[in-house]
Order: sequence, then C-alpha cells, then structure tokens
Amino acid sequence: MAQLKPLLPVVIVGSVLLAAWFGWGGWQQQRDGARRTAIQQVRDAAVQQAQTAIAADTKRLAEQVGKPAFLAALTAGDLATAAAELARGWPEAKGASVQPTGLDATYAGLAAGAKGGYGRLAAQESALLAGKPVVAIIKEGGTNQLAVAAPVPLDGVAIGVASVLLPANRVAGAVEQAAVADGSYLALRQGGHSVVERGDVALNTGAEALAAKVPGSDLRVAAAVPDVAGGPLGLGAMACFGVAAGFLLLALVAWRAPTLQRRKAGGDAEPEGSELTLADVAQQAPARVVAPAAAAAAVPAPASTLAVDPGVFRAYDIRGVVGSSLDVGVATLIGQAIGSVMQEKGLTDIVVGRDGRLSGPELAGGLIDGLRKAGCNVTDIGLAPTPLVYFGAYQLRAGSCVSVTGSHNPPDYNGFKVVVGGETLSGDTITDLYRRIAEDRLHTAPAPGLLQQRDISEDYVQRVAADVQLERPLHVVVDAGNGVAGDLGPRVLRAIGAEVTPLFCEIDGTFPNHHPDPSEPHNLEDLVASVARLGADLGIAFDGDGDRLGVVTRDGENIFPDRLLMLFAADVLERNPGAQIIYDVKCTGRLPGHILRHGGSPLMWKTGHSLIKAKMRETEAELAGEMSGHFFFKERWYGFDDGIYSAARLLEIVAGKVQTPTETLAALPNGIATPEIKVDAPEGNPHAFVDRFVTEAKFEGARLSTIDGLRVDWPDGWGLVRASNTTPILVMRFDADSEAAMARIQAAFRAQLLALKPDLALPF
Repeated sequence: MAQLKPLLPVVIVGSVLLAAWFGWGGWQQQRDGARRTAIQQVRDAAVQQAQTAIAADTKRLAEQVGKPAFLAALTAGDLATAAAELARGWPEAKGASVQPTGLDATYAGLAAGAKGGYGRLAAQESALLAGKPVVAIIKEGGTNQLAVAAPVPLDGVAIGVASVLLPANRVAGAVEQAAVADGSYLALRQGGHSVVERGDVALNTGAEALAAKVPGSDLRVAAAVPDVAGGPLGLGAMACFGVAAGFLLLALVAWRAPTLQRRKAGGDAEPEGSELTLADVAQQAPARVVAPAAAAAAVPAPASTLAVDPGVFRAYDIRGVVGSSLDVGVATLIGQAIGSVMQEKGLTDIVVGRDGRLSGPELAGGLIDGLRKAGCNVTDIGLAPTPLVYFGAYQLRAGSCVSVTGSHNPPDYNGFKVVVGGETLSGDTITDLYRRIAEDRLHTAPAPGLLQQRDISEDYVQRVAADVQLERPLHVVVDAGNGVAGDLGPRVLRAIGAEVTPLFCEIDGTFPNHHPDPSEPHNLEDLVASVARLGADLGIAFDGDGDRLGVVTRDGENIFPDRLLMLFAADVLERNPGAQIIYDVKCTGRLPGHILRHGGSPLMWKTGHSLIKAKMRETEAELAGEMSGHFFFKERWYGFDDGIYSAARLLEIVAGKVQTPTETLAALPNGIATPEIKVDAPEGNPHAFVDRFVTEAKFEGARLSTIDGLRVDWPDGWGLVRASNTTPILVMRFDADSEAAMARIQAAFRAQLLALKPDLALPF
C-alpha cells in the first residue's frame, strides 16, 4: 500500500473528472432526447392541424363547384357569374376564379406581360393534371395566400377549373401558433421555400431530417434540434450514468483506502485525522504540463516576387495565370484579406478545398496561411470539387468557404471562388479584397487560427443519395475531363442507382485528353462516341471543378443547358407553383414561354455564378441556370451551382418517365441555335469593345436588352454579344426559329461588329 499511496491523489482526481465527464454526457443526451421528442410532438400536432384545414377547404370547394347555380353559369360560358357563385356563402374565399380547361387565354395574357397570377395559374394547371383538388401556398399581392383549385366535372369530364384564395394562416397558423422551445426549430415548407419559420433559424439546414409531409398537399413541416452528440465512447444516457457512478465509487474507495489499510495494520501507519480531503488531493495532484497547440505554430510571412495584379479580381471570382499574376505570396495576401472581412463580420470558421490543378496544393497552402494569420479557423477538405466546398460550408456550419480552382480555364490558370457568411463575393466585394491589400488594411490576429483536415466526401454522397433515388436503373457514361469531379461524380451517381462507366475520370491537372469545358462541343466528342459504342442511356460531362454539367443523348445530340433548364423548371414547378425561375442572357428565347406554360415566373439576369446566386437570394427563386451549364437548385438543395447534384436530378427526372431519356430530352422545345461562340477581344479588352458596341450598334425594329452586353430580340430569334469576365474574349450566341432567320440575324450582327472593328475574326 505504501508504494501505491503516491498514486492515490491521481486516481481520485482522475475518477472524479471521468465521473463528471460521463455524467455530463449522459445528462446532455437525456436533455437532447427530450428536446427531440418534444419538437416531434409539436411537429405532428402542426401537421394534423394543417391537414384538417386542407381537408375542410378542399371539401368546401368540391361542394361549391357541385351547386346547380355554379354549373349552370359555367356551362353557359358565363365565367364571371360562375366565379361569383363559387364564392357565395364562403366569406374567407377571395379572388374566386373559373377558367376553361385549356387556360389558353390566361397563358396568353401572362406571355404578353400581364402581371401576377403565376402561382394561381400553376395551381389550376396542377389540379387539371391531377384530376383532383390541390392546395399550394402562393404569393399574390405581395402576401402569402392559400390557393385551392379543383377541376369541375360534368358527366365524368372536366369542363373547367375553379380556384379560390384563402388566408395562408389557415395552414401556416399551425406552425405560427406552435409552442417551440428554446433551441428548437419548426418550419412550414413548400419545395425549398420556408413559408413560416419559428425558433432557432440557425438550425434550418438540418431540418429536413425531421420533416413530415402534410397529407393532401406538397407542404411539409420541418423540425430540428441541435445535433445530439454521442456520449463518451458512444455510450447512451443510462450507460453514461452507470459509468459515472462506477468512477465515483472508485474515487470513494481510493479516498478511504489509507484509513482501511491502517485499520487492517493496527492503526500505526499515520495519526488519526490524517485522511486526505478533496482539497488535499487537489493540492497534491501533480501539475500538468500542457504542450503548445499545433495550431499556434507561427504562420510564415508571404514571400511573393509578384506585385498584386488588380486584373485578377474579376466580376465574380479571382482568377489569374500562375507565375504571372498568382503565386503563393499573392494567395497568402488574398487569404488574409478574406480573413479580415470575416473578422469584421464576426466570423471565424472557413472551409477550404482545391481542384486538381498542379498549382493547387501550393496556392491552397498560401491561402490557408493568410486566413490563419487573420485569426480564422480553417478546415481543409483537400482535393474537392467546388460544390463539395460549398457543401462543406453548410455541413460543417462554417458559413464561409474558398474553392481554389481555375474552373474551365487552361492548366496554367488558377483562382479562388469565395463565400463569406453565406454570400458569394462578386463585384465590389471582390475588388474590396484588392483595395485592402493595396492599402495594407489587413487584420493580423494575436495568435494564428486553428487548422484541421477533414474528408466530407462521403457526407456529400449520403446527402445526395438521401434526396435522390432512381425509379429504374440507367446506364450513364461520365466524362470528367480529368477534372476534380472524376472521383466524386461517379460515386454519387452510383449511390442513387445508376450504372456508371467512367471516362477520363483520373484526376490530372494537365488535362491530357481534352479540356474540361462541356460548353465546347468538340470537348464532348469522346463522350458521344463512348455512349454510342456502349449503348448507354446518357452521357454526363463535368467541367474542371465540377460545378457545370453537359449532357449528350444516345443518338449523339448535345442537349444545351438552356433546354435542360426547361426540364428542371417543369419538374420544380410541379411542387412549387408560381416559383421564380432565373436564367441568364445567353439562354434561348423559348425558355420564358416554357416556364410560363408550366406556371412559373421567368426572370432573365446577368451571366455569372455569383451574380445569379445573389439574384436568387434577392428574389427567393427556387431554380436558376446558365447557358454555360451552371444549375442552381434551391428546392431540396442549397442554392449553389452544382454539376454533380444537377446530374442526379436529371437522372431522377428521366428515370421517372415511360419514354427513354433520349425521347424525353428530344421532346423539349428546340430551334436553330449556336453554342457559345468565343472571339478574341480587340486589344485583349472585351469590356471596352462591348461598351462601344452597346453605344454605337443600330438594330432597327428589335427589342434591346443591356442587362449584360447587348442582346437583340426579334419575333423569330435573337443574338447576343457580351464580354467574358474570366478570359479576354467576346462571347456571342444566336438562336432562331429557322435557318433563314438565323442567317439574317447573324448578318445583322456581323455588319455592326465589323463596322466597329473591320478585321475582327468572326466564324459566321
């Protein structure tokens, strides 16, 4: 016992601390379990209340459309009287509407520029397609309304469709009035939009895990509580309490051991009253030596031989040539500038990933050094497609991220796509980073931020697979062009049920087979050949960092992204009637009419991933897309551009059709269209040339749009010239209803372009 006596203080202190650790873990799990049970009960009550209201409203509408006076007015073609009869005796019903089944007049009015009515029209269309009453939350008059629509049958045949608007709180009130405890979250959702949110909105990204559908609608009540941390060693609450009790017993035994030993030996070891107290134990416990944290290691100062070039700070990201305008030192300064912005916003955590370019590890290292120098805690996820980096900002609850990527540019390019506090930096917020560096307004923290490495690729795979599963297997060929999506893309598509044949999926920053840019048709030639040779259902192409998507069919057709957006829009609008759908200036003129026809609200906007995302946040759009192949799903996803997730959604849609994927895609509206035409800009300055073109070009009898460059629309087609924000080129595109119209439109543009620059090399 004498030999063990010096160890007793350590045993007692250690046992007490371990008992506290296990006890605290058990209490946390018990508390979190009770909180989860409570929010689930509140959720279920809200679902039941909303279901009851919906059932009552759809029943009432069915009763109203069955009344003789209503049917008499409708069969006589007196729609105004029918609408009045629909609302008679129903004081809550506003905006009663009765339309013929074709809805042609309503569509024509919206296409001609009539305001509003998109959501109600989509509800009417859905009711006709479903052959039964439907409900949806729509925005009309700037406020949320509950639209209830139903087909009007006569002798088993629908002769019209009726709809009314009711106060949204008939269903939203179930959530608005719910008793939501602190630290919990509850929301009424439709598609990707939260109609009502209660509680801690910081938990909203994980709320789908506890979501419950409201029967009889596409609404659901989502709920969340903070993540329940596993107990020590993965033990449950009761096991933790048991282990804690065991350690307390051990501490008690160790404390009493000297007394028991003295009694056994006749009491001659120590005088009475010399038992150790907890205070004695604390004083006698050996002092712990704490090693300096690895994260506090000094961050080396940037060593750059380059002056920081303002030209790399572009409209929607940072991009330059490695060794000419970018090196490690510049990357470090950029990281410190980003970290300075974060510090001013009270943000500390950021995720960093990089694509497969050879310069990636070095530039990412410099960026991380700069971020840590500004006091930011960095999670480095290593080699990662840009969508995985964006996903990491949500999954790890950082809210900020940087993807080190040159996107689709040549191998000697690289750059940075930056998100701070959920906002993708663009325009002035990008150039502000340069001004901070130039003016030496960079924050230096007293101690460097922390650094950890994480692999979150499997989290991403599981998240997509939980959202998308194919109704039937499809065989796809995936061409990653040796870009960074070559590993993750096939993994995701296999996880959702596809058979995948990889093509150029080995990550190689020299891009030895072809350039990873699916917007260039010649880069798809190998994919077209492979799909035909294997008899695959589709060919999928990703760009260098995986945020863009290209698609080819079994018969070799390249499905341009604006036509893919038609397919995505129709699918999203089935669940989100009246939703805003954004497209860029390079998209076909047939797209807005297609969106209108499916009950959506189309909006044309500037090209650029960060500009589109900003517009989505402003308008609460559910979906957006660009001709370059960027697709942004807010519905069921996070609203960032993600080529891999977009591929999964595409396969989900075509797998659910009775037609083959080729037949489904061939049925999309089409005309005569060029891909993006890229022309070297005069003097290497595309913006200066486009500014002159906008000012001096003359197009009589056409509608002009200067949102981004100059787009000229005629009744039978359109043309566009804009400045690229990533390379020194002019981007052009033409779209027409016929070959004759295409020739006329291109000739008009050719004349105006050559009037400004006679030696401009035009391929048309």
